[in-house]
Amino acid sequence: MEYIELRISTTANKLTKDLLPSILSELGFEGFVVEEEALLAYIPSKLFNLQTVKEVLQNLSFDSFYNIQIIPEQDWNAVWESQFEPVVIAEKCYVRAPFHPPQPQYPIELIIEPKMSFGTAHHETTAIMIECLLEMDLTKKSILDMGSGTGILAILSAKLGADHIVAIDNDEWAYRNALENIQLNNTLQIIVKLGDASLLSAMNELDVVLANINRNVLLNDVAIYSSVLKRDGLLIVSGFYRDDFPLIDETFHKQGLKLNFTKDRNNWLAAAYVKNLS
Repeated sequence: MEYIELRISTTANKLTKDLLPSILSELGFEGFVVEEEALLAYIPSKLFNLQTVKEVLQNLSFDSFYNIQIIPEQDWNAVWESQFEPVVIAEKCYVRAPFHPPQPQYPIELIIEPKMSFGTAHHETTAIMIECLLEMDLTKKSILDMGSGTGILAILSAKLGADHIVAIDNDEWAYRNALENIQLNNTLQIIVKLGDASLLSAMNELDVVLANINRNVLLNDVAIYSSVLKRDGLLIVSGFYRDDFPLIDETFHKQGLKLNFTKDRNNWLAAAYVKNLS
């Protein structure tokens, strides 16, 4: 798959730059690398619309400049790997690529082959979802990882003791990457499916649903997520900015979901809801 690299140069402060991935993800951008004075954003060539990008940048409240580079499929791994560094979450979970050395001082190790699927723990939303899971007892729990990307949340769930795990993504690239990462982590109990929320109609009720996607998908699919949760089951979502939380909360409440807790990082938010039928 051919990708476009969009490099946006700006001197805006970090908090403002953190808005850009949220905005660009709505346009189909799938991966981001934050540099000192720039943001690198990646999108499949077939989804790239230059005019739309220009309009978005013109509406920003700070100055920015951009350039575009085409990355052929055969060059992609080298580009992504060159920018991939290990990540430590909560001093408990070490996320690395196969070409990084192990660090046995951390109790949990996740090996993620960086092949442009979302979910390497570098983005705030993946990191806070990992933090949420690390604080939970998932022993013998049934888990759905919706919009699974690399499969990182499903893999972590398996390492935390969950025994029935399904990971779903609608991108074939992500689907294949998740299968590879499951092999790397020896978490073969995870079932990976290629598709979207329409697959959920045939599923049994689950203890936990994870959805690190984006605001619009969450708002559109929350009723389906709720339908596959057991009574008192937990729905944990992220992929949206704190300013979007009131709309998320209102919509989820209408589906019989009660807010349990929130967690934030650099103004990105994760929210956990309990299915409450009373």
